[in-house]
Amino acid sequence: MWTNDEPSSVAGLPRLASGALMALAEARGRLAAGVMPVAPISLGLGEAVGGMLAGDVVAMADLPARTLALRDGWAVAAEAVAGASPYAPILLASQPVWVEAGDDLPPGTDAVLGQEAIPDPEAPPGRIRVVEEAPATEGTRGAGADLSRGQNMAAAGTRLAPSRILGLAACGIARVDVRRPMVRLVATGPAGAAVCAALAAFIAADGGIAVQTRQPGRHADAVAEAILGSPADAVFVIGGTGFGRTDVSAAALTLAGTVTAHGVALRPGETAGFGTAGGRPVLLVPGRPDAALASYLTLGRPLLGALAGTRATDRRIAPLLRKIVSTLGMSELVFVQCRPEGIEPLGSAEIPLHRLALADAAVLVPPEREGYVEGTSVEIIPL
Repeated sequence: MWTNDEPSSVAGLPRLASGALMALAEARGRLAAGVMPVAPISLGLGEAVGGMLAGDVVAMADLPARTLALRDGWAVAAEAVAGASPYAPILLASQPVWVEAGDDLPPGTDAVLGQEAIPDPEAPPGRIRVVEEAPATEGTRGAGADLSRGQNMAAAGTRLAPSRILGLAACGIARVDVRRPMVRLVATGPAGAAVCAALAAFIAADGGIAVQTRQPGRHADAVAEAILGSPADAVFVIGGTGFGRTDVSAAALTLAGTVTAHGVALRPGETAGFGTAGGRPVLLVPGRPDAALASYLTLGRPLLGALAGTRATDRRIAPLLRKIVSTLGMSELVFVQCRPEGIEPLGSAEIPLHRLALADAAVLVPPEREGYVEGTSVEIIPL
């Protein structure tokens, strides 16, 4: 089981009162304050997939460079075969040029007829019958139709998806500059291993690289040493964020650096915290799975985005299929399942694991609202 990250009192640490919780909006701003995007690295296309592009990728030439045939057939001038049919064939003085898909169209041609359009291509000159017509550009792709010189193929701050590789490679682009922040995950107890594995997957999907350290145990000194350990752009400490006897994450961060906040007005995830150590941001992530995921989506992902130089994406809006009830004064993350007709809330705070496993998005209810009525269109956070 994970550690109980609920607030409680313990010698040397204050009890976490609701009034001491930092507002989520303030926590986001202070966590990312002063954070600059990591240095870009040049990678081959295969290695760069998943990274955030450090600059716009622009086509350096038209693609294709010249008009191409899209199918095998006869290259003709459309005007010369206009009106051709089996009942009114057009006779050609010479056999047209046969082209294969991908060939340049010969000068003076602008369409490609199928093989059956000329039943007897070996007939004497002047007796070669064309029995089908073709409009101009039929069976062809014009110069620059795929990409035009100077066209932005992928914008800075967007994730390089596998679907982009075809276009980039076709343009002769073999390498791109990407940013891939490295996040060190430190689990303070055995139960944190499962949460670490899940967060590592989310970090990779969001363009980062997750590196897991050996579990330092429940000793503040050991956790502090792990925080200051191997190089990383940020550190996430998993578990031990509460105020119980074995919860040492905040104390460890105090030893390693500075605690900026311990306790955020977020449900689930009240015991999250953050600070800095060794010149790097450190996020304290509760060990309970729903609280860990909520903390990552609302604090960890924005921090990773700041390190990666992530570009803002369009908001996704969907209607609620059931109402959401929330508590005033707390930002509440409600996990939902997306359906064709809208989104279905899966529960409130402290959602059980078997329900959390069904989630594919979440809704963040701001602290000034008591929830949303059924049918309200709300912004969703994709998982």
